[in-house]
Amino acid sequence: MARDLRGFIKILEEKGQLQRISALVDPDLEIAEIANRMLQKGGPGLLFENVKGASFPVTVNLLGTVERICWAMNMQHPEELEVLGKKLAMLQQPKPPKKIGQAVEFGKVLFDVLKAKPGRDFFPACQQVVLQGDDLDLNKLPLIRPYPGDAGKIITLGLVITRDCETGTPNVGVYRLQLQSKNTMTVHWLSVRGGARHLRKAAERGQKLEVAIALGVDPLIIMAAATPIPVDLSEWLFAGLYGGSGVQLAKCKTLNLEVPADSEFVLEGTITPGEELPDGPFGDHMGYYGGVEDSPLIRFHCLTHRKAPIYLTTFSGRPPKEEAMMAIALNRIYTPILRQQVSEIVDFFLPMEALSYKAAIISIDKAYPGQARRAALAFWSALPQFTYTKFVIVVDKDINVRDPRQVVWAITSKVDPTRDVFILPNTPFDSLDFASEKIGLGGRMGIDATTKIPPETEHEWGEALESDPEVAAMVDRRWVEYGLADLQLGEVDPNLFGYDVR
Repeated sequence: MARDLRGFIKILEEKGQLQRISALVDPDLEIAEIANRMLQKGGPGLLFENVKGASFPVTVNLLGTVERICWAMNMQHPEELEVLGKKLAMLQQPKPPKKIGQAVEFGKVLFDVLKAKPGRDFFPACQQVVLQGDDLDLNKLPLIRPYPGDAGKIITLGLVITRDCETGTPNVGVYRLQLQSKNTMTVHWLSVRGGARHLRKAAERGQKLEVAIALGVDPLIIMAAATPIPVDLSEWLFAGLYGGSGVQLAKCKTLNLEVPADSEFVLEGTITPGEELPDGPFGDHMGYYGGVEDSPLIRFHCLTHRKAPIYLTTFSGRPPKEEAMMAIALNRIYTPILRQQVSEIVDFFLPMEALSYKAAIISIDKAYPGQARRAALAFWSALPQFTYTKFVIVVDKDINVRDPRQVVWAITSKVDPTRDVFILPNTPFDSLDFASEKIGLGGRMGIDATTKIPPETEHEWGEALESDPEVAAMVDRRWVEYGLADLQLGEVDPNLFGYDVR
């Protein structure tokens, strides 16, 4: 099976997880409305074959379930994501093996890195059609507008590829782009992102920044680009590790940049430092419209695409959305890396309803007083993506962090707000968080919901309620005698509170 967007669409179709829609649909609001209803119900990926004003089909919601994300990464179960996380943790902080088995395991990981090295394609499918000059018209692309208050049409799942003018190191990010004219778009990226750093360096040298946008790529490359873990690997090598084999790259027609050879579309252009236009407002992952912000302007001079290309898109908003499903999968990958960074952490969970990063629940193997607070502080500094986590709830290791009933029980039965809640004021924060009093500056809260030990408390902690083991064993033996063995018992809905409980 081909490692590209078309190959993944074929997989979904074979598994009954793709719905083709032949009716005429409008990319302005209508596609997003249909897709959002499918997302809410865990529905299939969608392929719109008849799009108003465009000659290309549009596909959306391909990554709308964790199951489909696993398929995109050549996996069958979410648990396999943690195996991948262990490999990445081993690469991030390699330790001298103490046993032969550890040496063999590390050797396998290094072999995986060798297999993940990118390849080169000199006759790439993404350049089967080349449009330049007046033939380039971005209005012919089926760009969507998801919400009525959005400023215009957008690209959401494009790989934005730039290059460090000093080191030559490429950066691949997923940033929102707004259509400004037939050959220009603004790019919205945070100042800490790789593309923004490359633009600042280009400005210092008085140079334009080359930018390529790859659209409709293998979904696992999107997952790699959306994983900001501090491993000194390129996103291409990262994607190869995710997929088990190297990504095939091709040089752009007019730029000194490389893009995935099987991309459906590739846009090639430049940013002149200081040239900006207003960008926004747009609906974002917080569930609100963001503000208007002057953003860098990309001037495109070349568009290449495959024959009969397919346009891949998505949109942000209050969960569940595709980005939330991706975050759940990344949660599994982060877990082994986080355990390596903060040894006392047993498990952690980022609830989708908390925007997949605003609140974290971590369990620890508590051994000494004050350990929960230490674990919370260590969590905030463990990985860059946890910088904007507002709430950290720390529970004991016997609490299932993915079960809201257990977590709420731990908070209400083990927390004295005066003693167990601490707040850090005026810390660097997400500029999209409207709850903060100042843009880019906000507080964060830690909650110690663990069992207290002296000197955290002056009295003995109550003994937890448990069944008598002998009685429990006897009831097991007599279950048939009670006449209960044949009862069709339902279960309390594990998703009653909207959590993905496993």
